[in-house]
Amino acid sequence: MFAKDCLSGRHVLVTGASAGLGRHFARTLARAGAKITVAARRKDRLGALAAEIRASGGEAHPVQIDVTDAAAILAGLDAAEAAFGPLHALVNNAGVADPRRILDIDEAEYDRIMATNAKGMWLMAQETGRRMIARGQGGQIVNIASMGGLIATRGLSAYGMSKAAVIHMTKAMALEWARDAINVNAICPGYVSTEMNDYFFDSEAGRKFVSTFIRKRLMRAEDLEAPLLLCTSGASRALTGAVFACDDAQGYTLY
Repeated sequence: MFAKDCLSGRHVLVTGASAGLGRHFARTLARAGAKITVAARRKDRLGALAAEIRASGGEAHPVQIDVTDAAAILAGLDAAEAAFGPLHALVNNAGVADPRRILDIDEAEYDRIMATNAKGMWLMAQETGRRMIARGQGGQIVNIASMGGLIATRGLSAYGMSKAAVIHMTKAMALEWARDAINVNAICPGYVSTEMNDYFFDSEAGRKFVSTFIRKRLMRAEDLEAPLLLCTSGASRALTGAVFACDDAQGYTLY
């Protein structure tokens, strides 16, 4: 599929790396040879992840970043570049969810979701793009959106709206930065088994929900590795503005 060292020498920053998909992405990219900056709000978890990657022969550096804070993004990117040099790729993954119906979400929770998933991703990609343009050597930005941004699902209205914004942002950035050799793409996972949601999918209600899927299974984080490596490795110069629906055919049952 991809060579073991397909990211050798490349510096990749992963946000939301303290848990879930972000943690898995960081490990995957390190195994592919990348120098990894792992970023999140919970620095204690980042230190443990970086140590694990280094113990496996990889290169990793933890940086605390709250993506809702523009000043924290600037400081975090400065620290990342001081450790491993200019960024070649960003995996813009940090996000939050709240599976409640429309009438049950108050204004404060709506603002929290949008601040992290839409504004936070915007600020992170904007500053990364600014630095890539100034350097003049291009780069890759991978925004982790969601199938919830492509189709409406019950109980995920605010989350879906935020991820729909990420999808549109991806296309706009791909258009504006094409002349600067910056490729911007989005990956839209379906329901994936992670430590953040296993409590639900291990319950009777969760198992019943999974039984409605065409393939009657959850995705695994490993199912996202191929599109992740494609988008971060620069394997295709022409791949930009793409939105990858990676949902194991779940979307056909979620209306």
